Amino acid sequence: MVEGAKGMCGIAGILTNGRTDASVVARMTDAVAHRGPDDSGIWTDQDAGIGLGHRRLAVVDLTPAGHQPMLSADGRFVLIFNGEIYNHRELRRRFEQDHGPRQWRGTSDTETLLEGIAYWGLEESLRRSSGMYAFALWDRRERLLHLVRDRFGEKPLFFGWVGGCIAFGSELKVLRQVPGFDNAISRQALGDFAARTYIPAPLSIYQRIFKVPPASILTITPEAVSKPRDIPPEAGEAEGGLTLARYWSYRDVVSQGLADPIQDESEALEQLEAALAEAIAGQSMADVPIGAFLSGGIDSSTIVALYQKYSSIPVRTFSIGFAEAAFNEAEHAKAVARHLGTIHDERYVTVEETRDVIPQLPAMYDEPFADSSQIPTHLVSKFAREKVTVAVSGDGGDELFGGYNRYFAVERLWSQMRRIPSPVRTGLGNGLGVIPPAFWNRLIRMRSSGAPPHLGAKVQKGFRVAAKSRDIDDLFESFLDEWAGEPSPVIGASAGNGFDLAVGGPAAVRMMFADAVAYLPDDIMAKVDRASMAVALETRAPYLDHRVAAVAARIPIEMKIRGGKGKLILRKLLYREAPAEMFERPKAGFAVPVGEWLKGPLRPWAEDLLDPMRMKNEGWFDAERIQRRWRQHLAGTRDSSIALWAVLMFQAWLREQGSSLAAAA
Repeated sequence: MVEGAKGMCGIAGILTNGRTDASVVARMTDAVAHRGPDDSGIWTDQDAGIGLGHRRLAVVDLTPAGHQPMLSADGRFVLIFNGEIYNHRELRRRFEQDHGPRQWRGTSDTETLLEGIAYWGLEESLRRSSGMYAFALWDRRERLLHLVRDRFGEKPLFFGWVGGCIAFGSELKVLRQVPGFDNAISRQALGDFAARTYIPAPLSIYQRIFKVPPASILTITPEAVSKPRDIPPEAGEAEGGLTLARYWSYRDVVSQGLADPIQDESEALEQLEAALAEAIAGQSMADVPIGAFLSGGIDSSTIVALYQKYSSIPVRTFSIGFAEAAFNEAEHAKAVARHLGTIHDERYVTVEETRDVIPQLPAMYDEPFADSSQIPTHLVSKFAREKVTVAVSGDGGDELFGGYNRYFAVERLWSQMRRIPSPVRTGLGNGLGVIPPAFWNRLIRMRSSGAPPHLGAKVQKGFRVAAKSRDIDDLFESFLDEWAGEPSPVIGASAGNGFDLAVGGPAAVRMMFADAVAYLPDDIMAKVDRASMAVALETRAPYLDHRVAAVAARIPIEMKIRGGKGKLILRKLLYREAPAEMFERPKAGFAVPVGEWLKGPLRPWAEDLLDPMRMKNEGWFDAERIQRRWRQHLAGTRDSSIALWAVLMFQAWLREQGSSLAAAA
């Protein structure tokens, strides 16, 4: 039956071995009302023990014909869907070519996907689709639940054993609504979080609750309800009522690209522009106002330049500025917007406005998350939401085209350090690694006037981790670990999981691949999703269209990184539309000065959360080791901004959850 609920691009549901309580599903669905303020719906099958809930942010087909949960025309499938299928009009045409004309109930991409599944099957429909999505599909005939996530993990999807049932949804707050929720904190996940500042899939902060991996179909039978497990299923596994299958592999895409590279740069530029133009055209599909984020950097400027080039009307762009000159790129964004002819909106935010976001973060992110650019990402999303419902972003450009400084800095450092015998390297690295960041910043400024203010801390860390690294892959992994070379600060945590570098090609290709399958979905896209959906803004990332990724993989690394500069091919594409001098400056990132704030206005807040007695009583962190890092940070001998921000975000999240999360034995 389909019922109305109180309050959608949020999904929720339960699978039980008994009768489904519709009121529980309603409560779960209401927990993500912020993701979909336009409509809501619930569908239950009491005998099958299944309940599905949906909150809708209407973007395509604003009529009731887009209402969810949605039943297929043949009555076999029920779907709750979060995201967009960008090529759904093309899929409709192909559907009618295969099966003849049909009477569609509306124009929504959800209906297109659902009917495609009914006729082509689930995997074939996914292979034909271009989009970002997380959805739950109930097969009424076979009594199977399929949980599906998009190729790059743009949209979130959690599942796990809670209160005697299997629960699933867009955010963890959905699962916490299930009666009997008592899942303990996962020390393994917390250890990984302390190291990386995000929790890598398939783990979540809770035991027995996991993230569906990107590009995966998790099939669940009712049998699985009574077989809870402490470890997540692996691809290819079919056990205990669970089957996890991958319908797309980025590893295969990268391997195929290495085997069949584009040899000519002009051909690479033409193929890249064609793929991006197609992706942007599909992602600008909406029945509501749409705009684009514009920071003035390479990634967003390239997207906006092509968007404007192929648009019949001016694109609306959004940026925010900061009073601190070292962190402000608003003037660059304004200059780019003026040159491209967009309708540009900018807003300068005060330090107070920025810091006011911090108390909202634990509820907004739902599990500990500590990429401090979460703050400006939320502010620009909130600003854009005043004018538009959808915003296109430049996310993914760094991972696909070699934009992070570490891709060439790690290679450069290792090429110098590897020549030194190991004992000497250890002594040299340890010695240089204790020189304060301020010294390195002064030295860098003497050689480069536009260097970002946090570079000294990275130089210090680079020497420190190089001292103990065995090879370049080890150096890369250590560089991304905030506690590299030290025991985990989490009491009882095992050694953190490593990064997936198992792909061929040069070291930079392996690093980019590792980031694309971990950092991109679990940090970047999680950050953008929660920050934007907290204000009911949908964001879209054209770089993550799988056809763009396939072209990018065929572009040789020499066309992406050379001479200590990344994203060369993107730069050349952008310079067709705007002069190079507008962009020739050091990469800044979307950062706020949390390290300095912790020494100043945020110090009382931080010291309260880091209180040694409180931390000892909670039993999660080694209080003395945290205090040591805190003292070093305050003294300026070691910049621990990132490591401490992670601890603070966990402590703030723990306090937000309340006393029910006492440390497990």
